[in-house]
Amino acid sequence: MFVGMDFGTTNSAVGVVEDAGTARIVPMTSARGHESATLRSMLAFDQAVKDDQRRPLARIGQDAIDAYLDGDGETRLLQSFKSYLTSRTFTNASIFNATFALEDLIALVVRRLSATAQAGRDAPPVRVVAGRPVRFVAEDGRGEESFALGRLADAFARAGLGEVGFEYEPIAAAYYYERQLTRDETVLVADFGGGTSDFCLVRLGPGRAKLNRPESAILGTAGVGNAGDALDRRIVEQAIAPFFGRGGSYRSDAKILPIPAWIYGRFARWHHIGFLGTPSTLRMLREIERTADHPETIDRLVTLIEHNLGYHLYRAVEAVKIALSSAEETRFVFRHPPLVLEQTITRQDFEGWIAPELAEIAACVDGLLATTATPASAVDRVFMTGGTSLVPAVRAIFAERFGAQKLITGGEFVSVATGLAYRAQALGAP
Repeated sequence: MFVGMDFGTTNSAVGVVEDAGTARIVPMTSARGHESATLRSMLAFDQAVKDDQRRPLARIGQDAIDAYLDGDGETRLLQSFKSYLTSRTFTNASIFNATFALEDLIALVVRRLSATAQAGRDAPPVRVVAGRPVRFVAEDGRGEESFALGRLADAFARAGLGEVGFEYEPIAAAYYYERQLTRDETVLVADFGGGTSDFCLVRLGPGRAKLNRPESAILGTAGVGNAGDALDRRIVEQAIAPFFGRGGSYRSDAKILPIPAWIYGRFARWHHIGFLGTPSTLRMLREIERTADHPETIDRLVTLIEHNLGYHLYRAVEAVKIALSSAEETRFVFRHPPLVLEQTITRQDFEGWIAPELAEIAACVDGLLATTATPASAVDRVFMTGGTSLVPAVRAIFAERFGAQKLITGGEFVSVATGLAYRAQALGAP
């Protein structure tokens, strides 16, 4: 058995190939019977401890979300921790008096992927190949390639996969796409994840497949540190946070002051909204409400925090982004009494909000073409994968450069895991 593991910022997946067969995605099943092709890259911890290690109990994926929603504020939830691989200051997290290294947190998810792939089998995989971004990008924009990749390899080793190989995620997506080709093509692969957008210009088809050397066919790679999560945050920032007081003001003595911006910084990740639920912060918000220009918005904010509704808020935001992929406008609907909020959001508004992210993606693609001395006319096909590939404004970047007839999408959430399994198969036994 050959295994491909796609540990993603938002979602993870595992693909397997039996001997010379066709790759398949192994479904993930939660404790409550929910089945999905992907595993949410989330961890939840509660204060109950394992007797053997005296550490908090960890739950993974949908089980983590269920535990968080059932936890009455006593459950710690972690998500998007892949994005901290480049951070030299984020070394560990203290959770209920236990310390977890970042590599240990990642290993918990990887171990779950490995166990799912291995279920019912006695023999270990012949080879495991895992995905990695084209470019690991730190918050300040600097590349941290060797440092981040070293941490990722260490995390896999802690999960019991010390012999794992790594492949660029867009190259894995290329392996997925190549299976349908009957002639050679120059392809731009665009892989949009939760945290990064990665691109690879590559020669694919029967001619390359005969060589079985993908590195000889790669013309160039590039990537940027923004993708689906960043687009969600723009919707929250521009359309949703004002419902909860962002942009408002309040009176303190004789001064008119803006409502503190750091409060809305917590909206960048939905589970961080719960971090506002400390007694001191709630007291501060109630004091601000007394003299706020729009006190009802602060009351909504307190209600959102006290009722632990951050997850539901982001689900509603995600529904907006999905709807705008096929409609010119949609309704943001959030019905969780006592909070009932509705607003019309247009695609034009959304595209204006995400203009900085669109510009960064466009510049990255143009830079890749320039550094490889490849005119757009020489690209036969653009294969786009990942959820953000369905956003019309993102697709327009590629349609304008290459022509809409050259764009093709597929395997939005499983192409990388599938391609990684094929890459493991192509490499064969170590």
